[in-house]
Amino acid sequence: MPRSVSAERPGAGARIVRVPEDRAGQRLDNFLLGQLKGAPKSLVYKLVRSGQVRVNGGRAKADRRLEGGDEVRIPPLRLAEEGERGPPPKGLLAAIEAAIVYEDARLLALGKPAGVASHGGSGVSFGAIEALRALRPGQTLELVHRLDRDTSGLLVVAKKRSALTELQALMREEGGIAKRYLALLVGRMPDGVMSVDAPLHVGLRQGGERHVQVQAAGKPSLSHFRVIERRGGHSYCEVRIETGRTHQIRVHAAHIGHPVAGDEKYGDPEANRRLREQAGLRRMFLHASTLEFALDGGRAPYLLDAPLPAELAEVLDRLG
Repeated sequence: MPRSVSAERPGAGARIVRVPEDRAGQRLDNFLLGQLKGAPKSLVYKLVRSGQVRVNGGRAKADRRLEGGDEVRIPPLRLAEEGERGPPPKGLLAAIEAAIVYEDARLLALGKPAGVASHGGSGVSFGAIEALRALRPGQTLELVHRLDRDTSGLLVVAKKRSALTELQALMREEGGIAKRYLALLVGRMPDGVMSVDAPLHVGLRQGGERHVQVQAAGKPSLSHFRVIERRGGHSYCEVRIETGRTHQIRVHAAHIGHPVAGDEKYGDPEANRRLREQAGLRRMFLHASTLEFALDGGRAPYLLDAPLPAELAEVLDRLG
């Protein structure tokens, strides 16, 4: 059962939260999701758009970068307590525990299964982070970034505040974290590397659903697609992204006429139907396979890898 959330009348019991110095640079929406644990993202964006959230007394956009000492007005919400909704299902806990691919004192990396949200909200009671917190009671665990629910692969969780701060700074830095994905794109991509430099704009549809489009007024976005091999008339590709925009690979792939196979939002419905019938593809073929970065100012290198899930490897085999 989804966590219950109710907003009270504006102005009644709102609280002012001063942004700690170690949160400097964090986006307003991510800060609010941390303050309002369990609130659906759609509600958080609605509160910001309606002006109920204020920064230093003024209205602000969801992507505003906060500074240490900023004062954020948070309207009153009543969130059901953790105990009221029970623990995550045993099947989810087992799947998340089995998905851990790396762990040390500072961070933990999951090979997140497709179909599991990064965190709860928007009609989903439990995501990967809630399951991890249930598996590790008493530990401080914070998501460093998010993956689309339908994308499998590497999801990094910080176990220490210092690691979270450094990793999020690397995320914002060009080239700070090298990200590699594996994807099956519909149709025959040309040989070599195809770079897509197309700005992306995130729009919100009714109900808070995000829909991303290539738009001149959008944020700069750069993806590089390279064909590894061709299977059944389609292109199995390595994708490197230099920016981490919402739905970036999916929208860029569709923009060049080779959408991600199995993508129900931006993809080709007829190609998806054929791949489902001929190769058993029942999910989006997009997998976050590798992350490479260095902590401690470059002195501690990391190379994290999540192998291609069996269900996707089987699709490639059936395509021949």
